[in-house]
Amino acid sequence: MLAEIFGQFDFKQFISAFVVLFAIIDIIGTLPIVINLQHNGRIISASRASIISLILFVGFMYAGKAFLSLFSLDVSSFAVAGSIIVFIIAMEMVLDIEIFHQNNAAGNDATFTPVVFPLIAGAGSFTTLLSIRSQYTDFNIILAIIANVIVVYCALKMSSKLEKVLSPGIICIFQKAFGIILLSIAVKLFISNITILVAGIQQL
Repeated sequence: MLAEIFGQFDFKQFISAFVVLFAIIDIIGTLPIVINLQHNGRIISASRASIISLILFVGFMYAGKAFLSLFSLDVSSFAVAGSIIVFIIAMEMVLDIEIFHQNNAAGNDATFTPVVFPLIAGAGSFTTLLSIRSQYTDFNIILAIIANVIVVYCALKMSSKLEKVLSPGIICIFQKAFGIILLSIAVKLFISNITILVAGIQQL
């Protein structure tokens, strides 16, 4: 049984899936956001963020379409909603304003929102997972997910040390720069998926 499972391993597929997911998760681009949240007194647990992200990735990979269909939703609708959240977060970074106010129920914990969702396991990541299942075997995709989650854990774990090394000015520059990039990603994600939704409405 194990030999049959490991026999599905394809190094090329694994690397390809890893690179695609690494690019869409963009943990390097997320670090300035993480540092900014920590600077504002928000708590981020690297271990919990990694475990929750892994569960969400694997769970959505197998049950994503079925879950969305329960609410009569499609991937494009989900992606549009996620792009709006990403857009708001990017606006906070660029304009130095607070839109997401502290949730009393969550306290200062920012592990799930916004770090896990939508920054790590967001609409873009979920949409990508559903797409690459048609190209790669599940075993190689799961290995790529695990590898990316390990990278995420290491990056989040080192974020506080990185904050001590970098000056506030450099962090601010990174924050503004990645905020603009995040805005661009949000706009692209919104436009590409709203176009699909509008086309579907016109066909009705």
